[in-house]
Amino acid sequence: MRRLIWAALLLAAIVVPFGAYVRLSHAGLGCPDWPGCYGRISPAHAADSISQAQAMSPQGPVSLGKAWKEMLHRYLAGSLAALIALIAWRAWRERRQRLPASLLLAVVAFQAMLGMWTVTLLLRPAIVTSHLLGGMAVLQILAWMALSPSFAPLRVPLALRRLAGWLVSALLLQLLLGGWVSSNYAALACQGFPACNGQAWPALRFDQAFHVVRELGQAPDGSLLEFSSLVTIHWLHRLGALLVSLLVLALLARGWREPGLRRHLVCLGAAWGLQVGLGIANVMWQLPLPLAVAHNAGAALLLMAALLLRSRLHAPAPQRRGIQLPFPLPGRLSRPGEGR
Repeated sequence: MRRLIWAALLLAAIVVPFGAYVRLSHAGLGCPDWPGCYGRISPAHAADSISQAQAMSPQGPVSLGKAWKEMLHRYLAGSLAALIALIAWRAWRERRQRLPASLLLAVVAFQAMLGMWTVTLLLRPAIVTSHLLGGMAVLQILAWMALSPSFAPLRVPLALRRLAGWLVSALLLQLLLGGWVSSNYAALACQGFPACNGQAWPALRFDQAFHVVRELGQAPDGSLLEFSSLVTIHWLHRLGALLVSLLVLALLARGWREPGLRRHLVCLGAAWGLQVGLGIANVMWQLPLPLAVAHNAGAALLLMAALLLRSRLHAPAPQRRGIQLPFPLPGRLSRPGEGR
């Protein structure tokens, strides 16, 4: 089963960034139905329908190239779902890792529904963000199943365990904010770094920015979403990045005292540095597609490093309580009958 888990992990590591590529290249509605494309198995079979839709709206979301991107993502995701179903079956048959395998299968089933709703509900930000989080959850569970058995547990002080837990929580919140930025196309709402549009602290508007039930680019009342709301979404993502950075630096400083953690901390620090650099580069260079996709993959890598680190940390062994004598015992006590 281990080979199956590794195969699924490698495939998930392709599917999740490729899903970001499909979204960022505006190909999410390349096939506006589900699971096929205009009721056909592939864009090649639906070429006539795609051509008609493109002729009616040349600047619309439908084209043959976009349709192939969307369907390739569905083919890969379907293959991953089949692998995960096989893993769950093997886990129950062999009575190994049943809980994570069952959780993984449940997440994949819900992820498939989110994929359908992403298309049929026309890229609603709440659905798109949930779909992103679902893909990340699949990747993280597979990584834990594949990698955690090879990491030896380490007993550390409670403060260090709490710090690692806070980092994981902050990363989950930051991932949610990043998905909200991406699904609302707010990545370029703040120009420049560290200032936002020339302001150290921009004017924020929260009344429209985080409404869940609304369509893409629209406020709850159907009007266009104001630019200040996009700035708010982007700025909170930057503040989340600041919080994550402070927690990573604190964890590196505190955890470096534990020699058994240093290699893992180096991986965590490298993933954090890469992700921060990609975030800044995306802002400064106006969101080039390769860097935007890499930023999505970097988020998965950083969360993976933090989760695996937290899973290694255990509470110190309780000290045995004994009778304290005011004098040391001799090195060897004689047994009854000895020395007679």
